[in-house]
Amino acid sequence: MAANRIIPRQSEQLSPREAETHLNANSVAKSEKREQQQHTAIRAGSTALVILAGVAVLTVCYLAKLVLVTLMVSIVLAFVLEPIVRVLERIRLPRSVGALVAVFLLVGACYGASYFFYNRAVSFVHDLPKYSQKIKGVTSRVKQQTDQIQKTTQNVMPQDNSKEKKPMPVTVENGPGSSPLTENLGAVTEVLVTLIFIPFLVYFMLSWQEHARTKTVQLFRPEHRSTAYVTLGQISLMMRSFLAGNLIIAIFLSVGSMIVFGLMGLPYFYFLGIISGFLSVVPYLGVVLAMVPPLAAGMGDLDGKGVLIIVVTVTGLHMFAMNVLYPKILGKRLQLNPLVVTISLLLWGWIWGALGLILAVPIMGILKIICDHVASLRPIGAWMGE
Repeated sequence: MAANRIIPRQSEQLSPREAETHLNANSVAKSEKREQQQHTAIRAGSTALVILAGVAVLTVCYLAKLVLVTLMVSIVLAFVLEPIVRVLERIRLPRSVGALVAVFLLVGACYGASYFFYNRAVSFVHDLPKYSQKIKGVTSRVKQQTDQIQKTTQNVMPQDNSKEKKPMPVTVENGPGSSPLTENLGAVTEVLVTLIFIPFLVYFMLSWQEHARTKTVQLFRPEHRSTAYVTLGQISLMMRSFLAGNLIIAIFLSVGSMIVFGLMGLPYFYFLGIISGFLSVVPYLGVVLAMVPPLAAGMGDLDGKGVLIIVVTVTGLHMFAMNVLYPKILGKRLQLNPLVVTISLLLWGWIWGALGLILAVPIMGILKIICDHVASLRPIGAWMGE
């Protein structure tokens, strides 16, 4: 009898209401677990899509470098000329006529600047034999010092010449159908095509600005159009502030450099001051690039004190501009942390070269504004900010 007893299960010990509650709790727990797994899978899929989209965008930017650089340069120039068009609109000129006048002013300014720099370059070429003799003197002294170091090293550590082998001569020939001349002609052709397209793009961007802005906003859903309108407005304000601020800072650096270079007696100090001042505007790398023109022009004449004065002047002006002028002029509009700026310079410099270094900061500023106004991208905008 004892062996035939049946021990009741736990579910049979519960009342019907308690058993139903227990089953409901189990089903709710399973559904929550299932939803959590679905959310995890969706989040992982979204992250993978974002990474793939980023890689695809960077690939397109690299492959379509010429087209995208032309568009970006045209957009920047359109923002530069927009105040001129607005002033002409106030005196009752149609926007199309004002845009045409602004483009002609831009072409004239570029021609005047190129004429000025061309004359300075020609004068520099005429004086090049004098500079070449100075450069040869400096290089000969350096060569003598290196030869002396090499002789001293050989005396201290004699080498076994018995095992030395004469190097075999190697001749490198260009492949069929390719030569440096054809490659250079191809690069020059690309630059000329770009320069021809830029004025037309700038004109149409200026004359069709309101139309393009309105139609761009209408591309979004009605509930998102106000956000898109505000985002475009903030991008416009950021670009104008960025360009105006950089122009003011570059003029300040150029004037300061010209004064110091003129007092030092450097040849073409005004020419060197302008180049050094505008190169110094490039974030981080500008302080190194700005030292090259004055040091190259003064090679052979500068002693250690002169080199130190140039280094201290360029570094001091750059540090003052980055730490004092930039926060006051651009701090409210361009809030990017130094890590993002450094990564953007590395990335866009690799993709677009020298122009990528110039366009890197405004591109990242535009991306930050977009991230700040899209709910799902706000954490990225917060990470990019200060």
